[in-house]
Amino acid sequence: MSDAVSQSADKPKPSARRKARQFALQALYQWHIAGGNVSAIEAQFRTDNDMKKVDVSYFHDLLHGVTSNLADIQQAIEPYLDRDLKELDPIELNTLRIGAFELLKRIDVPYKVVINESIELAKRFGAEESHRYVNGILDKVAARARYQEVNSHRLKPS
Repeated sequence: MSDAVSQSADKPKPSARRKARQFALQALYQWHIAGGNVSAIEAQFRTDNDMKKVDVSYFHDLLHGVTSNLADIQQAIEPYLDRDLKELDPIELNTLRIGAFELLKRIDVPYKVVINESIELAKRFGAEESHRYVNGILDKVAARARYQEVNSHRLKPS
């Protein structure tokens, strides 16, 4: 195996992770609306979509991580919501779930990347101003879940 191949296998491209988040959002939306087995939804997505440029491992982690950590995720976001969880648009809700999951469980991903990627998901798939809402909620979740990381970044001289 060449160095270039082994490097890409060790560290996926940001675009591959972005695509994994997009597919995870779509899969979680399907799960949220129609229910069903998460593994079956994952299999369907892998069959029905071109996954060549997708970090499929990350897609798997997001899909299964969000659904298996739902109580912790919702507990992290609920204090910052201005309405009941049931009243949130399913795209906003699942974008928040992905972002909160990454903030809580994927500390290998910098909090700013998590928030920026969540904003991009909301811009692409959500309502016109949903990205602002997602940003505000995840900023607060990050300040609590990643206190040291957020504060060390804020204290750095510009």
